[in-house]
Amino acid sequence: MTPIAISLHNVNAAIGSRQVLKDINLDIKLGKWTNIIGPNGAGKSSLLKVLAGLMSFSGEVSFPMLGPSSPTSKEKARHIAWFGQNQASADELSVYDVAMLGRVPHQGWLTAPSQEDRFEVESALKRTQAWDLKGRALKDLSGGERQRALLARALAVKSDILLMDEPLANLDPPHQVDLLDTVKTLISEQKTVISVLHEVSIALLGDDAIILNCGQIQHQGSCSDVKTHKSIEQVFENRIRIDRIQDRWISLPRMISDI
Repeated sequence: MTPIAISLHNVNAAIGSRQVLKDINLDIKLGKWTNIIGPNGAGKSSLLKVLAGLMSFSGEVSFPMLGPSSPTSKEKARHIAWFGQNQASADELSVYDVAMLGRVPHQGWLTAPSQEDRFEVESALKRTQAWDLKGRALKDLSGGERQRALLARALAVKSDILLMDEPLANLDPPHQVDLLDTVKTLISEQKTVISVLHEVSIALLGDDAIILNCGQIQHQGSCSDVKTHKSIEQVFENRIRIDRIQDRWISLPRMISDI
């Protein structure tokens, strides 16, 4: 049986008076790429933020991979990296310094970056084709350049789990391919990747899918499972269909006249 990276039991969450997650129970496999799929407002980003510890919730979220005891915040920060859209507080920093933020969980209080920290930052920036941007401020970058710099920060953590919220946003096709190659490499290294993706065809390149609708899990299963495909079609009101083209599952629009 595949080991579990993260386990959720009776998780509920709200934004103000609106409940966005309702009685979530699931296990996310270790060493797999799991994608969270669903329509707008389904609770996808909220679920990812709960996993990252960025959103209040009731219920239980545990990390079996970290052992039976509850990990400290710093231990979580070393093992779980976040790649999201809201990094406004880092806008004035250089790309190099933004990437170095990923090494903070490994550093002591007021400790200068070590040789290992500098090596990991350089490696992460080169991996995301952002090394040439290292001296520029984050606020001066294009959307795609910014996305690559923030991905470098997440990769510099060298975490066991990478959480990504819309990682393909603002990336042109070549850099989308680069990111997907990076994810595949992480999985080959037995890392766990959990991402929110609107691009269903790309999400189906993963190992497993969690299908959300109205804050509830509709289905969890393999990305290659026909039951998963049927669930995805249903949560999108059968406005898409999933077909196999050559060796890949592809999401195609279904016209109203075809329904």
